[in-house]
Amino acid sequence: MMTENRFTFSENKVTVFMFLCVSADVGLQQVLEEHKISLRRRCECVTEGSDETGSKTLLNRIYTDLYITEGWSEEVNTQHEVKQLERASKIQNLHDSPIRCHDIFKSFPNQHGAIRVVLTNGVAGVGKTFSVQKFTLDWAEGLENQDVSVVVLLSFRELNLIRDQQHSLLSLLHVFHPTLQKLTAEQLAVCKLLFIFDGLDESRLSLDFSSSQLVSAVTQKSSVNVLLTNLIRGNLLPSALIWITTRPAAANQIPPSCVSRATEVRGFTDAQKEEYFRRRVGDEKLSSRIISHIQTCRSLHIMCGIPVFCWITATVLENMLTSEQRGELPKTMTDMYSHFLLVQTKRKNNKYHGGHARTSQELTKADKEVLLKLGRLAFEHLVKGNIMFYQEDLEQCGLDVIEASVYSGVCTEIFKRENLIFQQPVYCFVHLSIQEFLAAVYCYTQRNTELLRSFLGKNKSKSLDDFLNQIMVKSLSSKNGHLDLFVRFLHGLTVESNQNLLGSLVGQRKTGPTTRQKIIKNLKEMNTDKISPDRSINIFHCLVEINDLSVYQEIQKFLKSKKKSEKKLSEIQCSALAYMLQMSEEIMDELDLKKYSTSNEGRLRLIPAVRNCRKARFVRCELSDTHCEVVASSLRANPSHLTELDLSCNKLGDCGVKLLCDGLESSNCKLEILRLADCSLSETSCVSLVSSMKSSPSYLTELDISKNKLTDDVVKKLCNFLKNTTYKLKTLRLWGCSLSERSCTLLGSALKSNPSHLTELDLSQNKDLGNAGADELFGFLKSPLCKLSILKLRGCSLSEISCSSLASALKSNQHLTELDLSDNKDLKDSGVKELCGFLQMSVCKLQTLKLWGCRLSEISCSSLASALKSNQHLTELDLSQNNLEDPDVHQLKDLVKTLKK
Repeated sequence: MMTENRFTFSENKVTVFMFLCVSADVGLQQVLEEHKISLRRRCECVTEGSDETGSKTLLNRIYTDLYITEGWSEEVNTQHEVKQLERASKIQNLHDSPIRCHDIFKSFPNQHGAIRVVLTNGVAGVGKTFSVQKFTLDWAEGLENQDVSVVVLLSFRELNLIRDQQHSLLSLLHVFHPTLQKLTAEQLAVCKLLFIFDGLDESRLSLDFSSSQLVSAVTQKSSVNVLLTNLIRGNLLPSALIWITTRPAAANQIPPSCVSRATEVRGFTDAQKEEYFRRRVGDEKLSSRIISHIQTCRSLHIMCGIPVFCWITATVLENMLTSEQRGELPKTMTDMYSHFLLVQTKRKNNKYHGGHARTSQELTKADKEVLLKLGRLAFEHLVKGNIMFYQEDLEQCGLDVIEASVYSGVCTEIFKRENLIFQQPVYCFVHLSIQEFLAAVYCYTQRNTELLRSFLGKNKSKSLDDFLNQIMVKSLSSKNGHLDLFVRFLHGLTVESNQNLLGSLVGQRKTGPTTRQKIIKNLKEMNTDKISPDRSINIFHCLVEINDLSVYQEIQKFLKSKKKSEKKLSEIQCSALAYMLQMSEEIMDELDLKKYSTSNEGRLRLIPAVRNCRKARFVRCELSDTHCEVVASSLRANPSHLTELDLSCNKLGDCGVKLLCDGLESSNCKLEILRLADCSLSETSCVSLVSSMKSSPSYLTELDISKNKLTDDVVKKLCNFLKNTTYKLKTLRLWGCSLSERSCTLLGSALKSNPSHLTELDLSQNKDLGNAGADELFGFLKSPLCKLSILKLRGCSLSEISCSSLASALKSNQHLTELDLSDNKDLKDSGVKELCGFLQMSVCKLQTLKLWGCRLSEISCSSLASALKSNQHLTELDLSQNNLEDPDVHQLKDLVKTLKK
């Protein structure tokens, strides 16, 4: 009976437990459904530029698929974002399989392991946040990624507000997503979570991945930055998926070891641009006119890869094309942004009429004051690298936000206020380019303020051309070019049409023809000896922005010319040519700097074109570290076209070689031929180089590091590379490398263990080779797998003993077609006699034999004549500089086609 009771009790307990589980499951599902509803409401509507009440648009009505690819185009923080956009616009058609934002966590057929952490990089305004919202909305509506239980959407601009607080991961979820407040730690453990951290570039948290502080429980409290680093590392919720979005400059905050997949949002393709305008404008005829105009303006067409710029363009052109007196449509960036500013003031003052020039009365004093304060904010934080602002930032610039909201309609279209979850406002410009434009407006009108003098580190500018020259010099010194677009705008503001458009905002600072010519002259003659050639290209863009198209037209004419070598190019023309070649749809077969008639500085300005060529020859060009960085970026590019690179006869320092090695190690690198002869490589550089070659084993087939002193330790590391059968080096040139006997022994041993790929070996001018080193070296020639066809041992102090070892080894070789033993003065007649034994064999396929400067006599000629009578292959024989008389060599004339005596 007791047993029965126990059983009954146990059964009841199981029933109760099952009821609690079902109840808990029902409760969890209810929480998750409420969370989905909340996220759907949050993501279904978006704002394009404006944040005014009632201005929201359904995301699904305007959303256009973005172009997302796996991997990054190159080092992501070395160039201004517009440069990266230019690159993306050119190569968009080279990728066959872009990734849908919904599929970023899905493994491809050839990939191993799960995708846990995805880092998505893209320039400002390219659509990263829209992609996040679309992903989240489709999940919340049950359309995509339903294997994920909970999507947790967090923005860094909101996380900034609690950066000094202590939280557990669970409490963090409860704070930012109130619908999840009923979610317990136990329930969290059984859910498949996806954390989306949007806008790493806006973060003011200190993400220290080197910290050893461990957090592994969702209820354990810590600082927000520690929680995030543990979550990304996988210490906390190791099964959770992580998606981080960022602008390029901040991408390196996340260690590559923590990232499972890197993706890049490249914005709109050409087809997607057209789709956007048709959906945004609605009117087919009007959208076609907008598309047609954009296609005629290269800079505007490139910028339209950014969805926000498409919105700016649609706003301006739709307004102008529907006005009775629309005037000339904008063709430059400054034109477009000047009109955009007027469209916004029109919405407040209702005084903007098509293409009419505005008078000083049309922009109120209040408007002007607010815009200049916004300009100061824009400039100060552009220099600092900030794109998000808080209340104290505005106050420091004298900007009363309430007054700005009341008096200036532009604040709602250009300068956004967002009330975050803690009801603390955060501010930003609609797009980075608007911040850059307003910063330029401020600097143009207030160029003699203390702020500008402090920035330039100079006294009051005497003239506009002097001021612009100082600003340009300052911008060119920027490593990542963060002031490039700002400087373009600054020059564009000197154009009279833009000054007329902006009216009283820029005052009466008209640019006369004399000043304009001085500005153009300064740009064309600017010295950029110590500046990256990538930076120098911006000088050309400034000329275009100022409406000086002379350089552009000259280079267009040059490219069509059939006599390019006769045209001497100026340095600014070289910058323009580099840009045009880099952006060309046609990939150059070869870029040889010596073929261009220009100064050495002009040649160096051509280097950026390396990104769009297959072969690059930069021999004896006095390359610096900055030029090595440009070359390295071409190796990292996605895709990288470069297969042959010759940097011989340049004194490359350790830093330059390290930069180059970073490029060689990139998974995008497809380099097959690398020549670094006579580059003064140190032992450190050689070690770095050999180490980097291991990262691209399936491509590198030729290596030339001749005339660089190689120590035994370097050769040992090189031999480890050669021993690996996965490496397919076919040509190795090490002439004049001061190789020791030990180095030759190591080299011979390495080649013997992997003889099947090498077809050419040049060890000339290594005088310490010696008989012992040669004997070990020749051992690999005996291998039946050896495919060596060219062997050069000129000036290696070889004797008849060495020649005997060589001849013996060659008797097993059927592939050698060229042998160079010149300038071995101890070879003498007896050495040649040993070699003739090989020449007489049927296996010998030798076609070229060079023996100049070997102190040979008529005895050698007789030995050769005898051997060649049974040899049908030798067509070239070089016996020059041996003091042979005509009778000595006469007997050889009929036996070889080419005889040099």
